[in-house]
Amino acid sequence: MSAAFIFSYISSFYFTFSLLSVATLSTKSYSATLCRADERDALLRFKHGLIDEADQLASWNGETSDCCKWVGILCDNITGHVHKIHLPNNCGFLNYNTIKEYGKAARQRLRGDISPSILYLKKLEHLDLSCNDFRGIQIPRFIGSLGNLRYLNLSRSRFGGTIPPQLGNLTELRILCLGSFYDDDTDEYEYTSVVNMKWLSSLRSLRHLDMSGVDHTKATDWFQVINTLPLLVQLHFSHSRVPDIHSDVASVNLTFLSFLDLSRNNFKKSYMPQWIFSITSLVSLDLSWCGLHCQIPSSIGSCHNLTSLKFLHISGNDFMSSSLVLKGLYSIGGNLISLDMNSCGVSSLALDSLHNLTSLLSLDLSSNQLTSTLPKSLGNLCNLRHDMGENYFQNISLTSLFERFLDCKLPSLESLSFESSQLSSFLPDQLGQLINLVDLQLRNNRIVGPIPDSIGRLSLLRSLDLDENLISGTIPYSIGGLVSLELLDLSDNQLIDTLPESLGQLSKLNTLDLSDNLLTGVVTDSHFSKLVELKYLNGRGNNLSLRPRDANWNPTFKLQYLYLSSWDLGPQFPLWLLMQRDLVLLEIRNTKISSTMPKSFWRSFPNLQYLDLSNNEFQGSLFDIAATLVVVDLSSNLLSGKLPKLFNSSVLMILDLSNNSFTGSSHHLLCPYRGKWLESLNLANNRLFGVIPECWVKWPSLSFLNLENNNLSGAIPKSLGSLTSLESLNMCKNKLSGRLPASIKNLTKLQILQFATNELVGSIPTWIGTKLSNLRILNLRSNNFDGNIAQELCYLTAIQILNFAHNNLTGNIPRCVNNFSVLSKNETSSIGQFVFLKFENIDIIASVSLVMKGHEYTYSTILGMVMVLDLSSNNFSGSIPGELMALHALQSLNLSSNQLTGVIPNNIGDLKLLESFDVSLNHLSGELPTSLSGLSFLSSFNVSFNNLSGRIPSSTQLQSFNESSFFGNKLCGVPLTKLCGVAHNISQTEGDKSHGEDFGLIISILSGFFVGFWAIVIPVNVGTIRNLLCC
Repeated sequence: MSAAFIFSYISSFYFTFSLLSVATLSTKSYSATLCRADERDALLRFKHGLIDEADQLASWNGETSDCCKWVGILCDNITGHVHKIHLPNNCGFLNYNTIKEYGKAARQRLRGDISPSILYLKKLEHLDLSCNDFRGIQIPRFIGSLGNLRYLNLSRSRFGGTIPPQLGNLTELRILCLGSFYDDDTDEYEYTSVVNMKWLSSLRSLRHLDMSGVDHTKATDWFQVINTLPLLVQLHFSHSRVPDIHSDVASVNLTFLSFLDLSRNNFKKSYMPQWIFSITSLVSLDLSWCGLHCQIPSSIGSCHNLTSLKFLHISGNDFMSSSLVLKGLYSIGGNLISLDMNSCGVSSLALDSLHNLTSLLSLDLSSNQLTSTLPKSLGNLCNLRHDMGENYFQNISLTSLFERFLDCKLPSLESLSFESSQLSSFLPDQLGQLINLVDLQLRNNRIVGPIPDSIGRLSLLRSLDLDENLISGTIPYSIGGLVSLELLDLSDNQLIDTLPESLGQLSKLNTLDLSDNLLTGVVTDSHFSKLVELKYLNGRGNNLSLRPRDANWNPTFKLQYLYLSSWDLGPQFPLWLLMQRDLVLLEIRNTKISSTMPKSFWRSFPNLQYLDLSNNEFQGSLFDIAATLVVVDLSSNLLSGKLPKLFNSSVLMILDLSNNSFTGSSHHLLCPYRGKWLESLNLANNRLFGVIPECWVKWPSLSFLNLENNNLSGAIPKSLGSLTSLESLNMCKNKLSGRLPASIKNLTKLQILQFATNELVGSIPTWIGTKLSNLRILNLRSNNFDGNIAQELCYLTAIQILNFAHNNLTGNIPRCVNNFSVLSKNETSSIGQFVFLKFENIDIIASVSLVMKGHEYTYSTILGMVMVLDLSSNNFSGSIPGELMALHALQSLNLSSNQLTGVIPNNIGDLKLLESFDVSLNHLSGELPTSLSGLSFLSSFNVSFNNLSGRIPSSTQLQSFNESSFFGNKLCGVPLTKLCGVAHNISQTEGDKSHGEDFGLIISILSGFFVGFWAIVIPVNVGTIRNLLCC
């Protein structure tokens, strides 16, 4: 149920009192100055203490002007005394579409200090500074000296500290609002607090008290004090950390209390308080999300006292699942207008106990355990607005769920939600009978079949949400009959063919989402002919072509959000886009555009924050990037020239220019700009050259940096060590030289470190192991590192990919490798992707290029599952440490092209997940361990050019490999042509038997060949997603 549904009812007293408080104030104008000079001076000093960036107090000016005509001031029309200062602001902190809009709203809010000069306003009755921004200052104590105040509202103005007890001197107060800021979407609090509530007991005339969001943790006396306010009508204590609800108190003196809100408090005692049932005047009760799990039996029958109750919000409390509790509501069921019982664990069986809800207009039973239709015991539901989303209706048809409403001669049903309820039926044709329906929410189910033509009869429908289902067929032409429709969401279904032109008749449509279907064909300007209100258009993930019939098409809509990825918009840039000056988000990736960006592009979108033009063929240069942008993805195009410049005022967080042809130095992008907001920078796969500049101290928020596959040279800059938020660093495939700078040890959040294919020298630093303990991928392949692998590198317990191949490392392989907890399966790894940032439809995902099974593969979407140890092409000596066999999660082990001696450990078979094993070009001796036969996932195997001898063990896998995998040894047996020696003194019988065994072996070999062949042709776990971190 929306808040608007009961807003006028709940707020009636509040607004009535506000009107009465100024009833004696005149709106007549006088030629003579009414304002008193001393009070005008006091107001000017009050203004002087404020920061009024929007200049909304511009009328507060001049020593001779009439202050009674100033904005927000009202005076007594006889005495001229100021009675009212009314300077509230907009409390909607998230109701803005652009940074520009938010910035403008923020400037409207008053800041600064509250001057004590207002004490000169002796007759001040009304002070409202709500929804401003006082930046955590304490509420001034001197406000408690404004003894004539009837109305004080300082709520949601970002005050801080303790509420001064001097407010208890305001004995004439009728309305007191001190509620702090709380944001439901971000769960962000900004608390003021109280130590005790004793001062409040002096306010005996108080009718309305709002302390929502104020921290009452220490105010253990709150309940006793509230009980001393006999005239209280409204009490709002939501989100207030009230410690105790005093469940054992039987009754209270709040005989006039109509509205009680204690929602979202985590009370120490978890059962329903008895005293609430003694407040017979209650009209609205909100105990949502208080964690009340059980019920005092004696109070179950006490519900009959609440004969005035019309609004009951009790969601998120398990005690409501009891059939006894629901039976207790019988006596008041006929009065209830709104009942919210979502997330209460109510079953269909328990719901049978709820009777006589004949006056109900709004019912929310979402997120419960309902499995059947509404029981008839609830009474006549023909006037009901209804929500039953997130239940379990897998075996219930929509027709049966609708039948209680379809039986009505004139169903009043306005809102119906079965969101996320596992419905798996068709949309019934009877849907068109619900002619008063305004809101229909059926998203995230398993609804199949077509959208019925009858839906076009719902002429009052404003919102239709069918996304995330299995709906098929075409969008019916009758959809054009939904003349009141404001939101249409058909995304994530299986709709086919082209769009009906009747869509263009929905003149009130604000939001249209057709994304991720199977739509094809041509879309013209006729499909948008009357969509004058359209602000949000999402059609991505379809195979549609936009071909306006009018070459100079100027759409009637003014979009703010546009997603048309995978459409055919090219080859020329669609000029009609340049007329969408209100765009906040533009996503047209992979749209077959192959032209240059228009010169007026940036000027055309003054509010643009999110831009994705990736995977096209945009050409030409890019000179700068607009300061308003937060996300820019221009990857995989044909852009060239120098890198663009950024403005110092930029708020950019994500910049991806990878896979283009940018040339020159990176200096003029990186150094002039102070990138305090930037979190992700991807310049990979370009033609940049020169040294990497030493100006990384300007990029403190960077968490993802990719400069791979350019021609960058020189030393790795020491200032990289200032990027203390960095989690992924990739500089592979450049010409970087010198040693790894010690400053990198400051990057303690690093999970991925890649410098492969450069010209780096020196030993691998020990601080990699001691300081970078969060590393999961370390790729130093193809450099000139020398020396031993230090024991300290074994501290990298989270490592899952360690690649030191193609260097000049020497010494023994450390025996401490069994400390690698993830590789040894002693610690689990995150399954799937390395996702460092998510923003709209862009995920910053790491990828790594690895040589496995003799081929180079790029892993991305399953990178978190890849387990690799590659020490090949170095000069390691000594034996293969048995501790390596403890790395049970390993999928690829490559020790080839070294100077290793000794035998292959007999327990190699413990590496059950091994897919690739290569120890070729070493000096290993002895026989192949028979435990190799147990490696059933093995698809790549090479032991060639060692000193191995003896029979090749029999297994499905080993006999399927090419004989080149065994060359250069003294091995025998299949698949080699050299057969192992057979004793000469065997009998004919034994010979016949051996032929039988050979026949079985041949079958085994053929089976193994086919398994091994397909395992090699179709490698497992190859990441095919776009390469963001390839090296």
